[in-house]
Amino acid sequence: MQDPREAFDLDGRIAVVTGAGSGIGRASAVMLAGAGASVVCADLDGDAAKATAGTITDGGGAAEATAVNVSQSPEVDDLVNRARRDHGHLDVMCNIAGIMHNSLVVDTEDADLDRVLAVNLKGVFYGCRAAARVMTEQGFGSIINMSSGAIDTPAPTIVCYAIAKAGVAQMTKTLAVEVGPHGVRVNAIAPGWIVTGMTGRHFTNPDGTIDEERFNAVSAPMRNAAPLGRVGEPDDIAYAVLYLASDASSFVTGQILRPNGGLSIP
Repeated sequence: MQDPREAFDLDGRIAVVTGAGSGIGRASAVMLAGAGASVVCADLDGDAAKATAGTITDGGGAAEATAVNVSQSPEVDDLVNRARRDHGHLDVMCNIAGIMHNSLVVDTEDADLDRVLAVNLKGVFYGCRAAARVMTEQGFGSIINMSSGAIDTPAPTIVCYAIAKAGVAQMTKTLAVEVGPHGVRVNAIAPGWIVTGMTGRHFTNPDGTIDEERFNAVSAPMRNAAPLGRVGEPDDIAYAVLYLASDASSFVTGQILRPNGGLSIP
């Protein structure tokens, strides 16, 4: 049996993380680097990606940063191909970049739907396709996609987001079947309610500080509904990313992990 500590060791592995500038993406990039991976931090906000990479290198890890718009397939192809070219291989691809839009179905404009699908669904597709091409050729690799608890628990005003994340879940299963024979694993994570910039828009002041009263009002229903009695932090999801990136999950593919405090139990 492999030493349990070695099973989570990513020393010598190369990981690409989109959406690495903030939230779950940032936490995942730092987590993977902490386990020994060299991380390519990609984000639409190049400065935010650099900040994440700086946090990693300041802590003794290996990282580089690049600005990437995941809604543009040539940019995603270039991201993945450069990682493989510069490092010789690609071990982990984390498709985490995402955006939110709120509107009722009847009020949703075509442009809003297109914008969310371009990032949250097509952007993940582009990352999956580019990584799968590289990984099937090399005969190994782990692709990790970010879905959402919205695929299990309907909520008003997030139709664009929920459609995209449901598509990500099904895409993950389909790709897992296609690339499994080539030694490549594909899984997704469907987080519950996590304290990030995406949820923080409901309780963050203009100066960036947290309004504790608004935070408690917004998060209380989620805490009360979850058997564990709390909401999640980005690191809660980053640990799931680490598991799927590592040899500890070598027999896991086509699955949707649900770190959500028990908020939904399909």
